[in-house]
Order: sequence, then C-alpha cells, then structure tokens
Amino acid sequence: MNAIAWLYHYILPFIVVITPLVFIHELGHFLLARWNGVRVEVFSIGFGRELFGWTDRHNTRWKISALPLGGYVRMFGQAEPDMGKTAAARDWARSERGREDPEQPAELTDAERDVAFNHKRIWQRAAITVAGPAANLIFAVVLTAIIFATFGQQLSSTQIGQVFPGSAAEAAGLQKGDKILSANGQTLRRFEDLAAIVGLGLNEPLKLQVQRGDQVIAISAQPKIIETKDIFGNTQRIGQLGVQTAGAGEIVHYDPLTALWIASVETYRTAAGVLKSVGQILTGARSAGDLSGIVSIAKMSSNVFEAGIGPTISFIVFISINLGLINLFPIPLLDGGHLVFYAIEAVSGRKPGPRTEEWSMRVGLALVFSLMLFALWNDLVRYGVISYIANLFA
Repeated sequence: MNAIAWLYHYILPFIVVITPLVFIHELGHFLLARWNGVRVEVFSIGFGRELFGWTDRHNTRWKISALPLGGYVRMFGQAEPDMGKTAAARDWARSERGREDPEQPAELTDAERDVAFNHKRIWQRAAITVAGPAANLIFAVVLTAIIFATFGQQLSSTQIGQVFPGSAAEAAGLQKGDKILSANGQTLRRFEDLAAIVGLGLNEPLKLQVQRGDQVIAISAQPKIIETKDIFGNTQRIGQLGVQTAGAGEIVHYDPLTALWIASVETYRTAAGVLKSVGQILTGARSAGDLSGIVSIAKMSSNVFEAGIGPTISFIVFISINLGLINLFPIPLLDGGHLVFYAIEAVSGRKPGPRTEEWSMRVGLALVFSLMLFALWNDLVRYGVISYIANLFA
C-alpha cells in the first residue's frame, strides 16, 4: 500500500472520527468558561505548530494545529503567570500571551482577576473542568437518540433459537424456545444486552430469569471464557454462554423524549461496561494486552467507514463515551486529576502549592505518556509489526 492509499484508508477516517469528538470536548470547556466570565485565550484542535486559525471578537485564538491527536482550551489565569515555573516555561508562557517584558510582575490587576480561571470559585472551576467529559457523554446520548428517533432501534429477540452442544447454556439446562427476561437483575430488551453482560462477566456466575411456556423460572449458569477476534481482528477474552437468538426481532421507532431516555440508558450501560473492563484490567481478570492505542483506533475507523454509516455512527458514539470517561480518571493532567485538586481545596480551604501542582502534572504526564506507549506497543504486537521487525534481525 503506497503512502496516498495508506493516508486515505487509515489517517483520514481516524481524523474524521476523532476531530469532531475533540471539538465537542473542548467546546464543553469553552462554553462553561465563557458563561462563568473566564477569558479564553486559545481554542486549539490538535497540538504543536499552528496550521491556520483566526481570532474572534473576544480575542480568542481559534486554530488547527499540526498534530491531530487531541486539543486544548487555554484560559487566562489557568495557572499563575510565573509562579512555580522554570525560566524556559516562563519564556514560553510570555511568548504565548504576547508579553515581551521579562520583568513582568506575577500579580494580576483587578480587571484580570475578574476574568482569570484561578480566581473563580471552586464550583465554577469544577464545572468548567467537568464540562468537557460531560459534553462527550451528552453528545453520545443525543446522537444515539437522533438515530433511534429517525432510523429506529433494532431489537433482536431474547428468545433462544439454538443451544450449542457442550456449552455453558446446555449445562445450565437452557432450552430452545426459552425467552430470557433478565440477566443478573438487568431486564433485557434485546439479545445484544445479554451478549454484553455475558461477554464482560469473566468468571462471574450468571443468574437468569427465563420464561418457559407459561412459567418463569430461575436458572444459574457459569459462562465459559474463550479467546475470540472481534470484527476489527483484535483478540480478546470474553465470556460465552452458548446460545443463539431466535431471530432479528423488530425495529422500534421512538418519539423524541422516549428516544432520549432509551439513548441515555444505552449510554449508561456502555459506560458501565467500559469501566468494568478497566477494573478487570486493573485487577488482572482481563489482560492488559486488551488495551488498544492509536493504531487500533485508526484501523477500526477504517473498518467502520467501509462497513457503512450505521457502524460508523456506533463507533463514534463508543469513542465519545470512552473519551469522556478517560478524562474523568483521577490522574493529574486529565480533567479528573484537576477535580481531585478542587476537592482537596474544598476540604482543606486552600489551594495546593505551586510545587505540588507542578510535580503532580509531571507525574500525570509520565503516567499518560507511559499508558500511550504501552497501548501503542500492544497495537504493534497485535498487528505483527514487532514480530516482523524481529524476523528482520533474526
């Protein structure tokens, strides 16, 4: 594959998927900052050198930068101008703000305090910080609701069409024609709900409410753990019950309010599944090799583009939920890390010192960068790049 084809098949779909989600995230920060009277200096999609941009009437610089792996909103007074910074950092900050005086005092004027982020109340700073992740989650709900209200939701049947020989379902006594009503206390609306519960429930017993004829009976099962490849070719460990749906079911259309409610429930369940997977990785129940990085996301973006508009929208919703949740993790540098600092400030009555903030940001940067490198390593192993390189030197 030549460079142009590689760009078209992988880079372009990745940018098309990620860029709107980054914009939505940063727009959440931006709008809450403006509503709380904070001056926003820069709204950037991407990092690094500016490719092009413009300055609005509020003196905010909107720009597209060279590295399309995220974005940021820089607010005035987000950190005190010179406190706790190295000389290089001070010089960079002054050049970014367009201030050339090397002897510029750190103190802000009264007018600057009125529009400075760090001089807003704790709840205002917390609201501005949480607005980014919240925007991603709200976007997932709204986009899903629009799909449900226009194209409808496919509700596949929870009635069993086949029980596979030797499966956990057969061992538990499930039969063809049984209709599964709930699993582990969660009411099932479609077969995919059951698949999600079973797939994530590694080593967890499954308690089912089953309608068999005119009776509702309780059945316990212990799904088997298998390794399989998803639609993108990624190997993963999942639970398997060993049943097949009796049919595609029906497509249900909702009025806007009902669609919004159902979309909220679906988003909540997806978010809960993501957090459960993260917890399983942290506890060792799931391999850390399941973590995917930028290469996997680019490949998945390419695959869903080829699969059509439906899978593409579903993938965008899934990535938006992940982006919102990841940014809420209590890691310095992420939004969740800032929220931890605000909680400490609210309890102690004073802000953490500049050196504490500086070192926490360094630790956070190291953690995030290490996680990105580890996920990238997983991608390179998953797609055979490491083995290919090793064979070159064998």
